[in-house]
Amino acid sequence: MANDDIQGGDPKDPDQTVIALVDDDRNILTTVSIALQAEGFATRVYSDGEAALGALLENPPDLAIFDIKMPKMDGMELLRHLRERSPLPVIFLTSKDDEADEQAGFEMGADDYIAKPFSLKLLLARIRAILRRSDARRPYTLSDMSDEPPGEVIERGRLYMDPARHHVTWSGHQVSLTVTEFLLLEALAVRPGVIKSRNQLMDAAYPDDVFVDDRTVDSHVKRMRRKFRKVDDEFSAIETLYGAGYSFTDG
Repeated sequence: MANDDIQGGDPKDPDQTVIALVDDDRNILTTVSIALQAEGFATRVYSDGEAALGALLENPPDLAIFDIKMPKMDGMELLRHLRERSPLPVIFLTSKDDEADEQAGFEMGADDYIAKPFSLKLLLARIRAILRRSDARRPYTLSDMSDEPPGEVIERGRLYMDPARHHVTWSGHQVSLTVTEFLLLEALAVRPGVIKSRNQLMDAAYPDDVFVDDRTVDSHVKRMRRKFRKVDDEFSAIETLYGAGYSFTDG
């Protein structure tokens, strides 16, 4: 499969969203590209970061999906170079299960992180959420028409959340959350003091047919707390109720 191979529609169509895929695994490129095309997206595929960088800057897509472990230029380095000149939304798609790599990716400006093996439905849901919150163009398919619009602004004590802009602040300081973290926090903050079980939180953050275990929710909450404690080392608004779940307190 050639680099910069545009598929799934007329690339000159101003109403069609373009997704760039950067991965050295040809099977991943083919499978994900076909799935995106079926949802009305156009795709461009690249087999390594070095080949992708120039094309992403010269002719930006609406969103890019990077593998981390690639030859010549890995996903981390590609994102670092890209962020010097572009705010292009990026999802990391990787088999590396290393929290340090995940955190480094977020700090460099990745929008979300999905580990292989992955659900195509989850990936599509994350793509739509990121595009919606970045005001990027996207195709409106029948499946999109049933999507709920972003919710209203949430203000709970020192917390401010704007779902339409995917913007979060705590005591006026911006906190950068991934889509998954944002959805989990939103589910908690909508009803302060109400305990949400892990199953309820998983329902809020993942499509119905995507299985995740309890530890996944716990990991997201742990990472959220770290992010809030960077702007407030006494942050304790997300409470753990052992055996029951989590709640948000706005006091």
